Amino acid sequence: MNLNKYPLLVCSALFVIILSTSSCKHNSLSSIDSNTQTTYPSSTFDIFDNYKLILGDGTNVGHPIDFENKDFFYTVNKDEQDWVVYKTPNAGNTHGTSNNTRTELAQSKKWSALSENKLTGTCKVMNVSKTGNPRVAASYSVVIGQIHSADGHENEPFKLFYKKFPGHTKGSVFWNYEINTAGDDNSGRWDYSYPIWGYDMSVVGTSDSDFPPEPKDGIKLGEEMSYEVVVKNGIMNLKFSSEGHETKTFTKNIVQSEYSTKDDMPEQAKKLFGQIGQDGVEKEEAYTGEGLFFKQGCYNQTNGKDPVVNMVWCAGAETHGGDIQKQYADGNYAEVWFKESSIEISEDAISNDGYFAANDGLSKKTVYPHEVIPFMNKFKMLLGDGTHVKDLEKFEHKDFFYTVIDGTMRWVAYKTPNSGVTSKNSSNTRSELHEKREWIPEDGGKLTGTCKVMHVSTTGDARVAASYSVVVGQIHSGEGHENEPFKLFYKKFPGHEKGSVFWNYEINTAGDDNGGRWDYSYPIWGHDMSVVGSGPDEYPAEPKDGIKLSEPFSYEVNVHEGIMYLTFSSEGHETKTFAKNLLQSEYTTKADIPEQTQKLFVPMGQDGVERENAYSGELNYFKQGAYNQTNGKDPEKNIVWCTGAEIYGGDIAKQYANGSYTEVWFKEATIGESTKPNK
Repeated sequence: MNLNKYPLLVCSALFVIILSTSSCKHNSLSSIDSNTQTTYPSSTFDIFDNYKLILGDGTNVGHPIDFENKDFFYTVNKDEQDWVVYKTPNAGNTHGTSNNTRTELAQSKKWSALSENKLTGTCKVMNVSKTGNPRVAASYSVVIGQIHSADGHENEPFKLFYKKFPGHTKGSVFWNYEINTAGDDNSGRWDYSYPIWGYDMSVVGTSDSDFPPEPKDGIKLGEEMSYEVVVKNGIMNLKFSSEGHETKTFTKNIVQSEYSTKDDMPEQAKKLFGQIGQDGVEKEEAYTGEGLFFKQGCYNQTNGKDPVVNMVWCAGAETHGGDIQKQYADGNYAEVWFKESSIEISEDAISNDGYFAANDGLSKKTVYPHEVIPFMNKFKMLLGDGTHVKDLEKFEHKDFFYTVIDGTMRWVAYKTPNSGVTSKNSSNTRSELHEKREWIPEDGGKLTGTCKVMHVSTTGDARVAASYSVVVGQIHSGEGHENEPFKLFYKKFPGHEKGSVFWNYEINTAGDDNGGRWDYSYPIWGHDMSVVGSGPDEYPAEPKDGIKLSEPFSYEVNVHEGIMYLTFSSEGHETKTFAKNLLQSEYTTKADIPEQTQKLFVPMGQDGVERENAYSGELNYFKQGAYNQTNGKDPEKNIVWCTGAEIYGGDIAKQYANGSYTEVWFKEATIGESTKPNK
């Protein structure tokens, strides 16, 4: 490792002060009859006045004096040694904005990195989850000690992990530094991981069922290890020891960043976090000025979240629907035993009550979509069961429209089945916003969105252009034929890793008969709409420049003085721009019908022409969300729009359980007046 780029310097031996069962003033247990009296964890260590305890059901029990809970926090005696047990399942109720359960102490005071503070612990990990996804870095791991910020983004300059893959005898111990992200958006944060014994965090499996080789210098379950964390004058000094293993020491400056530009991002972080779009930079002063505090115990890093959401933190493990006892029965939990622990804090440490007030019970509180994207007052909505909602303030519906956390930030989720109840002129369900204001193209308006498609239907007919697709943004006409000059699609065939993003222009058909209307499709990344399979289950080649499920992309639709200006961007992909005149048609005669349309629509008799003035003078409005294009209609009726997908008789719960739905998450969106485009 280049020490100039990653200045981790071996430090001198540190003096360890440990309060254990032999030295603590409250630790004499010889007079206690274990058959008649409970030995509380607070009888084992006298550190608990310094902490509040969070349990695996999300409860903050406060200072755990004379407290135990046999599901999460209690003592055991093994070989005449008392141990404090911290235990937590893969799924329960979490604390704050985390995806993960914990039975963990959180320090009740916070302190400055420039003062002197110290944490020690001697422990052994007794269990990590038996299930997870080997490609997900957090699978099969637990955090046993932390430094956490109480302020700003509430990031973590120190996390100590133990991780063991199924079938291995030995696991790895490593520690992570999380950058304190610059700016207001923390979604780009990432960790750099340092191996202690065994691997660092970035060593993962090559598939859902393949594990890397077992680490030769790893630590077994039940094998003791000790750690010491000292922060003084902005420098974090770390020491790790275990009998039979080399003692390891590190130092890290946590008040001056080494990651303040994009060029500073290490290769390890690019490999692990860059692939999911987490590539932020750190504040130059790192954690300067923020209140920090210690945490210790069992913070389970294995959860039941779908790995498609986040390939670093969402482990896809077994959770038995959150049933804690079932998880404990078949090994889907983490358990850590401590026999020694101590804490020393500076005299100028202050109350950490603000952190607890902000995070206690947060996972149980409803965060409404309008709190994430505040423009909801400008829209009404149609849900996938046909429900119309006029007021979206303080509104959510857990089946269709709600907020989620992906491990980095909160998003608004739009979800809808292949079959439900839809609008009068459509065959497709939607959980989609409908702008209340209407405008003519001459006046215009602007819509933006940053989203990621989490799921499209896994059933359909590959010959049908609309199969496996969802519309995530539209301009819709409110009068005349009520056609659509803009529809933004995402489509991914089953078995493909990458999907296509394309947009369609639908002609505003001349005359009273709208039966001849058709779309022209423009590829953005991947294919356009006309690329279909050669048979019901035969797919075209996967697009090389496509977008994966859960990969964010952004769009801007700016209609200014009758011209529609479109911009599409996604990190790692070429930004694409288009302009389309909405006031003057290019399709006013049969000879103007494009070859793509002749291939896709003309065979069905949809070969109309457009009004010369296109959408001029016609009222339009924006739409945004998840407009599912996959339905259960017979493809023989319409080989473009009737996809023949599985709908389970319209049973929404069964469709959700079997992949017959679409789901789109938005983290940002705006609506307003048009702006003059940059030429």
